[in-house]
Amino acid sequence: MTIDLSGKTAFVTGGNIGIGAGISKALAENGAKVAFTYYSHGEEANETAAQIGNDAKAFQLDARDSTKVNEVVTQAAEFLGGKIDILVNNAGHLVERVKVADMSDDHWHHVMDVNLSSAFYCTRAVLPFMPDGGRIVNMSSLAGRNGGGNGTAPYAASKAAVIGFTRAMAKELGERKISVNALSPGFIVDTPFHETFTGKEKYDGIVSGIPLGRAGTPKDVAGAVLYYVSDLGEWITGQVAEINGGVWFV
Repeated sequence: MTIDLSGKTAFVTGGNIGIGAGISKALAENGAKVAFTYYSHGEEANETAAQIGNDAKAFQLDARDSTKVNEVVTQAAEFLGGKIDILVNNAGHLVERVKVADMSDDHWHHVMDVNLSSAFYCTRAVLPFMPDGGRIVNMSSLAGRNGGGNGTAPYAASKAAVIGFTRAMAKELGERKISVNALSPGFIVDTPFHETFTGKEKYDGIVSGIPLGRAGTPKDVAGAVLYYVSDLGEWITGQVAEINGGVWFV
């Protein structure tokens, strides 16, 4: 069996940088027509669309806003020919490290909304455009498994909740033969996330604790997406791919 997504359409949130860009490119390289969203840096998003090729298109979206999600999903579906075969809920952010004792309500809700509510809003909006047999992949994190680092409580909580949401949707959408799976990446470099919130000076120490001896890349995460959305993953749903080089086991 090979991965051939010719004739398939895909909608990727946060698909303009880092892991999201890697996923968008991999889907297009394997034949899918891709629409992806970005929060800011429109010029960079348009450059990403050009690099992806295969007529990819970028849409600006704050995925915390359900009204905007509905509008953009409708526009993306029209661009994609009226259907969305594949949804990748990748939009998310740590925002900043804040200890619970110092945390505001606004910060808690911001992080929960950008990671968890966004997946709910986008899934709900896409389902009317998704044919039976479609595929949904949600982005969790190793932080959702091990609690994350200092100052990341809402991030860890939201990413753990994404796993519960994934499994609930796998059951709910099974009757339509729509599979729903999640990804739980560990230390992934070549992304703004760890450059911002970890610091490159800490990379060597982190890699030294990874059994496979290297950091992950967006390509590693994209490979799992391709598996889930292709014929190879047709009978897999409600699962979580642990993409961490062996640093943490279920």
